Amino acid sequence: MRASVEPTSILVHLPNWLGDVVMCTPALRALRRRYPEARITLAGKQACLDVLEGLPCFDAGIALGARPTWRELRTAAKSLPARPQLGIALPHSARAALLLVAAGCATRVGYNRGGRRLLLTLPVEPYRENGVITPIYMAREYLDLLAPLGCVDDGEGLSLHADASAVAQVKAQLDPARPVVGIAPGAAFGPSKRWLPERFAAVAAWLTREHNAQCLLFTGPGEEDTRDAVRAACSVPLLEPTVEAAGIARLKAGIAALDLLIGNDSAPRHMAVAFGVPVICIMGSTSPRYTAGPWEKGAVVRIDVDCGPCQKPVCATDHRCMTGVPVERVCAEAAQWIGGRKQGPASV
Repeated sequence: MRASVEPTSILVHLPNWLGDVVMCTPALRALRRRYPEARITLAGKQACLDVLEGLPCFDAGIALGARPTWRELRTAAKSLPARPQLGIALPHSARAALLLVAAGCATRVGYNRGGRRLLLTLPVEPYRENGVITPIYMAREYLDLLAPLGCVDDGEGLSLHADASAVAQVKAQLDPARPVVGIAPGAAFGPSKRWLPERFAAVAAWLTREHNAQCLLFTGPGEEDTRDAVRAACSVPLLEPTVEAAGIARLKAGIAALDLLIGNDSAPRHMAVAFGVPVICIMGSTSPRYTAGPWEKGAVVRIDVDCGPCQKPVCATDHRCMTGVPVERVCAEAAQWIGGRKQGPASV
């Protein structure tokens, strides 16, 4: 089914997690190709808008709070220069659908989940196996949501823009003769997704000694304790290049300059995929089905445990899914990819 009227204005409620925002970029490109003349406005947290800054698949952004009230949603909707004919809710929440209602979207597209069927005019059924809702790669989920509108995937994968001058500033502070490895020990989802700081430190030290690597440490707001723990445990320097860009723009520039990223299943992983940087991802509490895409180079390191994947932000037992991953295994995988020498899809 397609919208009955070709829209001239489109409103898209972005996902709430930065990694999911990166994974929605193929869908945003497909939307732009389907409606090349429409004005596409994105609504989401400011950090989510910052992730997509510089991409040509949208025209404007509206910043929302983390959990906006109905009044705040109405205020955001009133800030639009024109009423959008088409609204798309990428998250599964009722709040995302309510924004489309507040904006007066005649056609409101979203997955038929979370008890919001009456808020949508074009509810799309989620992927199921044997009648049960089952996780799929998030980029595919977003593309499937737009398929009823006639949006088609271009097969190009995840995409981001990094400011060229910021990337150049990062590279100017590095030795071009040495491989550059990013260490990303954080995960906003919760501690269940985080490998131990001292193990990240041990991997960085081994790569520096054995492969002459220069390691960049990436942490975000609220991850100061994790940053300090990695630094305290590391016997080699961990670099944090200074650039004029700040926040997400700085993070994108740093990741774009890497030869390899080592981290948890978090936003830097998906940013690296978008920039074509190989990733060694240490995965614990979450299902790999959400993030197992065809464009990732590197390795997903995980162990099967009887309690996982639990999808819980905080482990209720002994965090065995992460404590069971040894430093030696991550080092061995990193050695295969340092400098981007190996080619091929991520292995599990």
